[in-house]
Amino acid sequence: MVETATLIRHAGPGDAEAITRVHDASWRDAYRGVIPGGELERMIARRGPQWWARAIVRGSGILVLEFGREVVGYVTYGRNRVPSMPYSGEIFEIYLLPEYQGVGFGRRLFNAARQELAEHGYLSTVVWALADNDKALAFYRRLGGLTIRRAEERFGDDMLTRVAFGFVSAPVR
Repeated sequence: MVETATLIRHAGPGDAEAITRVHDASWRDAYRGVIPGGELERMIARRGPQWWARAIVRGSGILVLEFGREVVGYVTYGRNRVPSMPYSGEIFEIYLLPEYQGVGFGRRLFNAARQELAEHGYLSTVVWALADNDKALAFYRRLGGLTIRRAEERFGDDMLTRVAFGFVSAPVR
Protein backbone atom coordinates (compact mmCIF):
# COMPACT_ATOMS: atom_id res chain seq x y z
CA MET A 1 0.00 0.00 0.00
CA VAL A 2 1.25 3.48 -0.86
CA GLU A 3 0.42 6.38 1.44
CA THR A 4 0.68 9.98 0.37
CA ALA A 5 1.19 12.51 3.13
CA THR A 6 -0.97 15.58 3.54
CA LEU A 7 0.21 18.60 5.46
CA ILE A 8 -1.43 21.91 6.39
CA ARG A 9 1.06 24.67 7.14
CA HIS A 10 1.52 28.44 7.05
CA ALA A 11 2.33 29.72 3.58
CA GLY A 12 5.93 30.75 2.99
CA PRO A 13 7.54 33.03 0.37
CA GLY A 14 8.22 30.06 -1.91
CA ASP A 15 4.50 29.21 -2.11
CA ALA A 16 3.36 32.22 -4.18
CA GLU A 17 3.52 30.43 -7.56
CA ALA A 18 1.70 27.36 -6.25
CA ILE A 19 -1.03 29.42 -4.58
CA THR A 20 -1.47 31.36 -7.83
CA ARG A 21 -1.93 28.07 -9.71
CA VAL A 22 -4.56 26.88 -7.20
CA HIS A 23 -6.29 30.27 -7.22
CA ASP A 24 -6.51 30.44 -11.01
CA ALA A 25 -7.79 26.90 -11.54
CA SER A 26 -10.23 26.89 -8.63
CA TRP A 27 -11.70 30.29 -9.45
CA ARG A 28 -12.31 29.30 -13.07
CA ASP A 29 -13.94 26.09 -11.89
CA ALA A 30 -16.09 27.76 -9.22
CA TYR A 31 -17.13 30.95 -11.00
CA ARG A 32 -17.30 30.21 -14.74
CA GLY A 33 -20.91 31.01 -15.63
CA VAL A 34 -21.47 32.79 -12.30
CA ILE A 35 -19.21 35.86 -12.59
CA PRO A 36 -19.21 37.44 -16.08
CA GLY A 37 -16.28 36.03 -18.10
CA GLY A 38 -14.28 39.21 -18.66
CA GLU A 39 -14.68 40.31 -15.06
CA LEU A 40 -13.67 36.85 -13.79
CA GLU A 41 -10.48 36.91 -15.86
CA ARG A 42 -9.64 40.44 -14.62
CA MET A 43 -10.13 39.32 -11.02
CA ILE A 44 -7.91 36.27 -11.54
CA ALA A 45 -5.20 38.33 -13.24
CA ARG A 46 -4.97 40.70 -10.25
CA ARG A 47 -3.87 37.82 -8.02
CA GLY A 48 -0.60 36.77 -9.61
CA PRO A 49 2.51 35.46 -7.85
CA GLN A 50 3.68 38.96 -6.84
CA TRP A 51 0.34 39.67 -5.15
CA TRP A 52 0.54 36.42 -3.17
CA ALA A 53 4.22 36.96 -2.31
CA ARG A 54 3.36 40.39 -0.86
CA ALA A 55 0.47 38.92 1.14
CA ILE A 56 2.74 36.24 2.57
CA VAL A 57 5.51 38.70 3.46
CA ARG A 58 2.95 41.03 5.14
CA GLY A 59 1.99 38.15 7.42
CA SER A 60 -1.54 37.67 6.11
CA GLY A 61 -3.27 34.59 7.49
CA ILE A 62 -2.67 32.01 4.77
CA LEU A 63 -2.49 28.27 5.21
CA VAL A 64 -1.69 25.85 2.40
CA LEU A 65 -2.57 22.19 2.08
CA GLU A 66 0.10 19.96 0.58
CA PHE A 67 -0.67 16.57 -0.87
CA GLY A 68 2.40 14.60 -1.83
CA ARG A 69 4.58 17.72 -1.44
CA GLU A 70 2.42 19.71 -3.89
CA VAL A 71 0.28 22.66 -2.78
CA VAL A 72 -3.26 21.73 -3.81
CA GLY A 73 -5.28 24.16 -1.68
CA TYR A 74 -5.19 27.27 0.48
CA VAL A 75 -7.28 29.23 2.94
CA THR A 76 -7.01 32.90 3.95
CA TYR A 77 -8.40 34.23 7.21
CA GLY A 78 -8.29 37.08 9.72
CA ARG A 79 -10.40 39.51 11.73
CA ASN A 80 -13.97 39.95 10.50
CA ARG A 81 -14.13 42.87 8.04
CA VAL A 82 -17.77 43.75 8.85
CA PRO A 83 -17.79 45.13 12.41
CA SER A 84 -21.61 45.30 12.52
CA MET A 85 -21.75 41.49 12.40
CA PRO A 86 -21.33 39.68 15.75
CA TYR A 87 -18.55 37.38 14.53
CA SER A 88 -14.94 38.05 15.43
CA GLY A 89 -13.09 36.05 12.76
CA GLU A 90 -13.54 35.60 9.04
CA ILE A 91 -12.45 33.05 6.50
CA PHE A 92 -11.91 35.14 3.39
CA GLU A 93 -11.19 32.37 0.88
CA ILE A 94 -10.84 28.61 0.78
CA TYR A 95 -9.96 26.90 -2.48
CA LEU A 96 -8.69 23.55 -3.68
CA LEU A 97 -7.67 22.40 -7.12
CA PRO A 98 -10.84 20.89 -8.63
CA GLU A 99 -9.43 17.36 -8.73
CA TYR A 100 -8.84 17.46 -4.94
CA GLN A 101 -12.36 18.55 -4.00
CA GLY A 102 -14.82 16.20 -2.35
CA VAL A 103 -12.29 14.12 -0.39
CA GLY A 104 -12.26 16.01 2.92
CA PHE A 105 -9.38 18.42 2.26
CA GLY A 106 -11.68 21.45 2.30
CA ARG A 107 -13.03 20.49 5.72
CA ARG A 108 -9.48 20.05 7.02
CA LEU A 109 -8.40 23.47 5.70
CA PHE A 110 -11.53 25.12 7.08
CA ASN A 111 -11.02 23.60 10.53
CA ALA A 112 -7.31 24.52 10.54
CA ALA A 113 -8.16 28.16 9.76
CA ARG A 114 -10.83 28.22 12.47
CA GLN A 115 -8.30 26.81 14.93
CA GLU A 116 -5.80 29.53 13.96
CA LEU A 117 -8.50 32.16 14.46
CA ALA A 118 -9.45 30.70 17.86
CA GLU A 119 -5.81 30.76 18.98
CA HIS A 120 -5.88 34.52 18.34
CA GLY A 121 -9.10 35.01 20.30
CA TYR A 122 -11.53 34.92 17.36
CA LEU A 123 -13.98 32.27 18.58
CA SER A 124 -16.77 32.86 16.06
CA THR A 125 -16.36 32.93 12.31
CA VAL A 126 -18.16 34.30 9.28
CA VAL A 127 -17.60 33.26 5.68
CA TRP A 128 -19.21 34.60 2.50
CA ALA A 129 -20.15 32.70 -0.67
CA LEU A 130 -21.87 33.71 -3.87
CA ALA A 131 -25.50 32.58 -3.85
CA ASP A 132 -25.07 30.96 -7.28
CA ASN A 133 -22.11 28.84 -6.12
CA ASP A 134 -24.09 25.74 -5.13
CA LYS A 135 -21.00 23.71 -4.17
CA ALA A 136 -19.82 26.39 -1.72
CA LEU A 137 -23.28 26.80 -0.17
CA ALA A 138 -23.60 23.04 0.34
CA PHE A 139 -20.06 22.87 1.79
CA TYR A 140 -20.70 25.54 4.43
CA ARG A 141 -24.06 24.04 5.34
CA ARG A 142 -22.48 20.58 5.80
CA LEU A 143 -19.96 22.18 8.14
CA GLY A 144 -22.81 23.55 10.27
CA GLY A 145 -22.88 27.13 9.03
CA LEU A 146 -26.05 29.14 9.56
CA THR A 147 -27.16 31.63 6.93
CA ILE A 148 -26.97 34.99 8.70
CA ARG A 149 -27.00 37.65 5.99
CA ARG A 150 -27.34 38.35 2.29
CA ALA A 151 -25.75 41.23 0.42
CA GLU A 152 -25.38 42.39 -3.16
CA GLU A 153 -22.02 42.91 -4.84
CA ARG A 154 -21.22 44.30 -8.26
CA PHE A 155 -19.17 42.19 -10.66
CA GLY A 156 -18.70 44.21 -13.82
CA ASP A 157 -22.20 45.14 -14.96
CA ASP A 158 -23.89 42.43 -12.90
CA MET A 159 -25.12 42.50 -9.31
CA LEU A 160 -24.69 39.14 -7.60
CA THR A 161 -25.96 38.01 -4.22
CA ARG A 162 -23.53 36.94 -1.52
CA VAL A 163 -24.57 34.78 1.43
CA ALA A 164 -22.87 34.97 4.85
CA PHE A 165 -22.58 31.85 6.98
CA GLY A 166 -21.92 32.09 10.70
CA PHE A 167 -20.12 29.61 12.92
CA VAL A 168 -20.60 30.53 16.58
CA SER A 169 -18.32 28.26 18.57
CA ALA A 170 -14.62 27.58 18.41
CA PRO A 171 -13.65 24.49 16.43
CA VAL A 172 -13.05 21.25 18.28
CA ARG A 173 -9.51 19.91 17.99
